Parts: sequence; C-alpha cells; structure tokens
Amino acid sequence: MKITVVGTGYVGLVSGTCFAETGLDVVCLDIDRKKIENLRKGIVPIYEPGLERLIERNTEFGRLNFTTDYREAIKDSEAVFIAVGTPPGEDGSADLKHVLKVASEVGRIMEDYLLIATKSTVPVGTAEKIRAAVQAELNKRKASIPFDVASNPEFLKEGNAIDDFLKPDRIIIGTDSSRAEKIMKRLYKPFLLNGHPLIFMDIPSAEMTKYAANAMLATKISFINDIANLCERTGADVNLVRLGIGSDSRIGNKFIYAGVGYGGSCFPKDIKALIRTGHEFGYPMRILQAVEEVNQDQKAVLIGKILEHFSKGLKGKTFSIWGLSFKPNTDDTREAPASIIISELLRSGCSVKAYDPVAIDEFRKNFGDGIEYTKDRYEALIDSDGLILVTEWSEFRILNYPVMKKLMKEKVVFDGRNIYDPAELEENGFVYYGIGRKPSASEA
Repeated sequence: MKITVVGTGYVGLVSGTCFAETGLDVVCLDIDRKKIENLRKGIVPIYEPGLERLIERNTEFGRLNFTTDYREAIKDSEAVFIAVGTPPGEDGSADLKHVLKVASEVGRIMEDYLLIATKSTVPVGTAEKIRAAVQAELNKRKASIPFDVASNPEFLKEGNAIDDFLKPDRIIIGTDSSRAEKIMKRLYKPFLLNGHPLIFMDIPSAEMTKYAANAMLATKISFINDIANLCERTGADVNLVRLGIGSDSRIGNKFIYAGVGYGGSCFPKDIKALIRTGHEFGYPMRILQAVEEVNQDQKAVLIGKILEHFSKGLKGKTFSIWGLSFKPNTDDTREAPASIIISELLRSGCSVKAYDPVAIDEFRKNFGDGIEYTKDRYEALIDSDGLILVTEWSEFRILNYPVMKKLMKEKVVFDGRNIYDPAELEENGFVYYGIGRKPSASEA
C-alpha cells in the first residue's frame, strides 16, 4: 500500500517515516527543493531523537522516498496526508493557504480515487474547504473522479515523537465515508494489533479534538504557573503543592510543573486559533484568553527576579543562559521563553552568553548574533553575574560547584524550571531563585 505525505516539516517527516516503519510505501513531498535534496542525502532538517536512524533505515529498504513532484508522489497512492504548516495570521486564526494549495494541486493532477486526510492542525470546517478546493479543480478539468476527505490529527510531543506515533495513546479519525474508514483501518492495522485505541468520529469533532487537547494541556501549565506565583507571595512551595494535587487521579501529575511558560510550534498558535474560532462564532473563550495572558506574563517572570536581586541596575552585567529551545530534546525555538528573557536583558544593557546542546543554530536564525553562543555550558559561565536556567536539558541537572565558583563573578542561579535543590545550592555558596519556591535564606 502506498501513501503520500505532503510537507516534510516536523509532523510530515515524523509521520511519513513512522508509516514507512510499519511497512507502507511512503513518498514524502515538499516544494522546498533544497530540503528534499538534503533528505535524499540523509541530512535531516529537524532534531528529533531516533528520527535520523529511522529515515536512514527505511530509505535503504526503499519504503521511504522524497520528491518535489506531485505527479510522482500521488501516482498509485491510496491516501494523501496533508502535513503542511498552519501559521497564525495577524488576527490569530490559522492560515490555511498552504493546506488549500495542496488540496488544489491534488485536485489538479489526481487520476484515481484518493483519500485526502489532514495531519496539520486545522480549525473546524477545514475539511469542507479542502473538499471544495479539490472539487473546483476537478470541475475545471471536467473530471468525475471520486475522493474522500478525512481528519487524522497528530498528537506528537517534540522530543518523544517517534514513540508517540508508534505507541499512541489514541488514534483519532474523522470521516463521513465507509470507504475512507476502511482505508484508515488498513493503514493503522499494526497499531490495532498492539491494542492502541482507534477512535472514529465525525470530521468536525476530530478537528476540534486536536485543539481541545492542546488547550487543556496549555491550561494546566498556566494554572500551575498562576499557583506558583501565589505560592511565592504566601510562603508556600509549588513543588510540594504539585505533589499534593498531582496524586489526585482526577488531576494527574503531568503538565503541572511550574516554569517560565510554554512555547513551541503548537500550543501558542493553537490557543490563538481556538480563541479566534470562538470569536468567529460569537463565543468568547474566556478561560483560554486568561491562559494566554498568564503564559505571556510568565515568560518574563525571571526578569522580575533578576531586577529584584540586582536592585542597582543591570547595565554592564553579563548573564549566562542555559537552554534556548522551548523544551528539551528538540531544536525548536519558536515562541521559546529564552527569546523574551534575552531580549529584556539586552534592552537593559546586559551582555548574554548562551549555550544549548542542539538549538543554537535554530536560535541564531531567528535571533541573530547579538549574543555570544558558546560550545560548552561552563564556557557560558566565564565572568558571569548570574546563571539563568531556561530549558531543563538532562546535562544541566548536575552542577559542578567548584568549576562554577571559579568561573562566575556572582554566585546566583535563576532556575526557570525548578530542577535544582535550593538547599544544596545555598550550602555551596549560591543564592537561589526558583518559580513559586521559597527564596534563599540569604535573600528571605
């Protein structure tokens, strides 16, 4: 069975590669010729643990191919998955121009029945727009070729995407056709054998499910950050509060870690898009508006702590940033809290030295060379007035205190992810600031 995946960004590349891993013949299509040339050479455009190895293996077996040619990609395919970007427009709505461009191209060249499924995150009603775009092209050709449209949203976590695809919590499929349902059941048969739930529903419900899931997760993050900020004012410790509420099975312990807010390619744009959808239907999404406001404020919470500590001003200070990606195990720096923190430091007249295990090149593309990028975490600490931990990469968890003392001018740590033990840092002569935790004894 052959399928086509249009778009070789994060969703498309992971989905296409993992489908090939189950034994399907997959063609990944992209209009970016350079990206396709690199993929054919084994050069992967994103960092995702395990992805490069899977691409190499499935390419060698001939199950995974890359092209810029729609006709080559679609020929003999039974299904086309649309996995192109849906960036936010100026009003926050999802920009569907890339999705609808794919639909038009498919309608322009298809010769036999196709199932056209969206992997991209799209608002309710997009399937009907895709259906109309395909049909318009068929009408231009005066061609009577049957096709179906389906919604098959992805639920991939960056840094754990391979496992998320191959061992999914659930597979959501929205369809209004028995033929499409049969094709999807064949595609996902390997997952059914392993007991992963395959849930069929109507198309609008499937489109909404993706947004609702991300909105709930984002809400949990902003909720715990709001609680963390209140903890600081009341003398409570958010880490202990998290343990207390996380043990309640109705709440659970995931996504209730206080920090400097969420970022990345999904939550920020999806929250904006869902708020916009509510506006279009005359229903204000009041909780999500608050979620977004809390998150924007939270990205700057460390700046307040830095200003409080250095009460005489920041001009001329040098700060070390550990972590530039929005989360560990990815090079994605979109909407990363590091961008806001660094921008505020530079605006205050500071110098910044930054280190990240994999995201430096991506960060530099968007942020530029206004800061110094180092090759090692401890190199970033040379002559530093303070360490700011922004991303909780594993290599940052254990600190070498003698080295830090030798390199840093001021012994202060601003822990944006609450991964350090305040008492341990204080015992080693450091002042500690976390999120929603009691201040250092020396600063209380």
